[in-house]
Amino acid sequence: MRDRLDGLWHDEDFADWYPRDGRPGLSPAQLATVCVLQFLLGLSDRQAAEAVRCRIDFKYAMAMELDDPGFHHSLRIPA
Repeated sequence: MRDRLDGLWHDEDFADWYPRDGRPGLSPAQLATVCVLQFLLGLSDRQAAEAVRCRIDFKYAMAMELDDPGFHHSLRIPA
């Protein structure tokens, strides 16, 4: 997916969704990618977060390092 859709999402595309101050969050483009993968594979939030922690294909799709710990399943995209 990353190879075919590279450049589809950029963090700047989501800039208006996030406050400018406070603790830095996960990349909005990565969150969008995991949401698409979650939908396509029919995964729960917990399953998607586990896949990001453990699966090389998810890490590759999200442009993460192999030793990246991922994120907690309760992380949400701001509405």
